[in-house]
Amino acid sequence: MSSQVERSRKKTEDSGWETVKVIVQALLIAFVVRTFFFQPFNIPSESMVPTLRVGDYLFVNKLSYGYSKYSFNFTFGLFGNNLFKFGPMPIDGRIFGDTPDRGDVVVFKLPRDNETDYIKRVIGLPGDKIQVIDGVLHINGDAVKRKQVEDFVNPDRGNSPRAKRFIETLPNGVSYSTLDIYDGQADHTQVYTVPAGHYFMMGDNRDNSTDSRFLKDVGYVPYENLVGKSTILFFSHGPDGAFWQVWKWPTNIRWGRIFHTVE
Repeated sequence: MSSQVERSRKKTEDSGWETVKVIVQALLIAFVVRTFFFQPFNIPSESMVPTLRVGDYLFVNKLSYGYSKYSFNFTFGLFGNNLFKFGPMPIDGRIFGDTPDRGDVVVFKLPRDNETDYIKRVIGLPGDKIQVIDGVLHINGDAVKRKQVEDFVNPDRGNSPRAKRFIETLPNGVSYSTLDIYDGQADHTQVYTVPAGHYFMMGDNRDNSTDSRFLKDVGYVPYENLVGKSTILFFSHGPDGAFWQVWKWPTNIRWGRIFHTVE
């Protein structure tokens, strides 16, 4: 009898140890994937509406532009506390570097502190002259083509005003939607000359985006601050719930946005 009990206990212990190994292996794989390949990112603001909305979760391809010291700079937090900080790494320049294309939606480290993650669209390349005149984007002296389409009403905000929506097409043929809510300061800017090794970023929600037009807040983004290119939405929820509120998923998930590519 004691031998049978011993075998049963050993079997239970082996099963428990196998479970622990599976969990550890899964965590290691997730860490490697998140560190070197695809970083999850959630949208915290309306600066990229209508392309991206608050509550969208997407993957950022870290291989798109290679690695810099900020590629491995992230903090893990729980319940408002930062429990673990990793990076930056002692890397000079970029490894396996590639440059972004005009129109890419990019996650980058805010130049002001080199820690905060921002997401915007690449508008200006090194050497470009960027200006906004009466709400129209100009690149190197030429007005960017845009076509007004049906107005946009934000479905996440019940009292949201109607916003003029335009399809903007960059010189390389990349097209996307932008919003023009009112005539503001950012609709009339100086001429910005993008320095070598830097990029000019703008949000698609032009009157609700702190971006490179505001030099003290964001300004020109150094090449090494690029984290990666936004690729695909893997989850999206409305304003009445959160990712962890599983019981609200049936009514709060934006099913139609899941697995959409970011363009």
